[in-house]
Amino acid sequence: MNQISNFEAKVANGNGEQTLCRDVHRLGHRFDFYRMLSMYFTTVGFYFNSMVAVLTVYVFLYGRLYLVLSGLEKSILQDPRIKNIKPFANALATQSVFQLGTLLILPMIMEVGLEKGFGKALAEFIIMQLQLAPMFFTFHLGTKTHYYGRTILHGGAKYRGTGRGFVVRHAKFAENYRMYSRSHFVKALELLILLVVYLAYGSSYRSSSLYVYVTISMWFLVFCWLFAPFIFNPSCFEWHKMVDDWTDWWKWMNNRGGIGLAPEQSWEAWWVSEHEHLKNGTVRSLLLELVLSLRLLIYQYGIVYHLHIVHENKSFMIYALSWLVIGIVLVSLKVVSLGREKFVTKFQLVFRILKGIVFLVLIGLMVVIFVGFDLAVSDVGASVLAFIPTGWFILLMAQVCGPLFRRLVIEPLGVLCCSCCRGGACRGPCCAKLRQRSGAVLRKIGPWDSIQEMARMYEYTMGILIFLPIAVLSWFPFMSEFQTRLLFNQAFSRGLQISRILAGQDGRGTITKRE
Repeated sequence: MNQISNFEAKVANGNGEQTLCRDVHRLGHRFDFYRMLSMYFTTVGFYFNSMVAVLTVYVFLYGRLYLVLSGLEKSILQDPRIKNIKPFANALATQSVFQLGTLLILPMIMEVGLEKGFGKALAEFIIMQLQLAPMFFTFHLGTKTHYYGRTILHGGAKYRGTGRGFVVRHAKFAENYRMYSRSHFVKALELLILLVVYLAYGSSYRSSSLYVYVTISMWFLVFCWLFAPFIFNPSCFEWHKMVDDWTDWWKWMNNRGGIGLAPEQSWEAWWVSEHEHLKNGTVRSLLLELVLSLRLLIYQYGIVYHLHIVHENKSFMIYALSWLVIGIVLVSLKVVSLGREKFVTKFQLVFRILKGIVFLVLIGLMVVIFVGFDLAVSDVGASVLAFIPTGWFILLMAQVCGPLFRRLVIEPLGVLCCSCCRGGACRGPCCAKLRQRSGAVLRKIGPWDSIQEMARMYEYTMGILIFLPIAVLSWFPFMSEFQTRLLFNQAFSRGLQISRILAGQDGRGTITKRE
């Protein structure tokens, strides 16, 4: 699975660079219409269409989010001029059936049917469904979209070693998390929050099954992007493997990093390497990245006005007070990060007391709001849905503003330029030292430690949410047997089971000799 993902990422990066190159532009201008279509669909067209398909899901759900949170959907449904919309609902249901891919599988069935007969084509189609082929290819749709879109936005295509080793091996949870966190997990959780908000605040489709028809393909997309790497990972549901994976991931998350550590050894090193591509981005691409991140503020702006505590108040001060809550959380994180920097090495007891005081202060504020301002329990859940995307927007903004500040302020002032590269790009060793010094200055004057602590908190939460279903399923012994039969052929599965019985295993998964 990981080798195929690396290959798909490499090819998607290459097609992104081809989309931007002048050769494809010139060929497109000089070809006739049919040769131009042939070149398009055999080169960059497949990846561009994949990106458009995923963007369509985002546009649809954010459009529904706007209708739900603005109250426009409710006012439309209450309009007396709109009476009988059942025919329209039936048309949407029929369209959703075709949306599941019925039209996309017809060419395959026709091709196999002409070669081997339509009975054989139908049998192969059913076998593909039983082998979870839709889940596999839906997952790699996200791989193509992520790397193709990022290359178009920031460039930076590079060679990725796919490896030619023995592929039947168990990939650790930390390895899968590092590989698919930004390309799949973050996007799937964003779509999941969109679907949950739409389900919680939407008024349409409540009395019919149309909601299932309209959104079932999107729920399937979220499920594939979250759990396909583990379903196609051998021995993922074995209990001792799951315990080892959890220990390895927890150790990787808690490693505070340092000079010379690889991303595989520390979460901090991996987090820095994940947005290295932003350092080479242009001002236009960085600004576009910042504009695209503004979509995450829609949740907070819409949900805070639906809380019971506001009592239908539509004043702008309600939105301003919601930012005050976010400010209190950021200040708390800054206090904890400063305490860790000052006291964790010599005064661990003082640091723990400081964290306890911060925790008690936050709990006290929650109690005061519950008692004095009539805060409901449902408001807490709604606030979580509102503030989680806002916090992620703050993280994205912090990652973009560092390179943007360097491009717009530091480089024009000549801070990073010296005699060896006057008037050009900084490439010498002296420029690298100046770049490191400027980065250290930016980290000192900005809330980078708090941002990093907040990012770590997000990673902890996201990892636990993904790992929890795997841990629950690992409790059932038949899940590992089912996965082995699903991934491998019958002969390999039988040989694997016989080897386990003959060799024997202890509780830690090590092979022991039977008495």
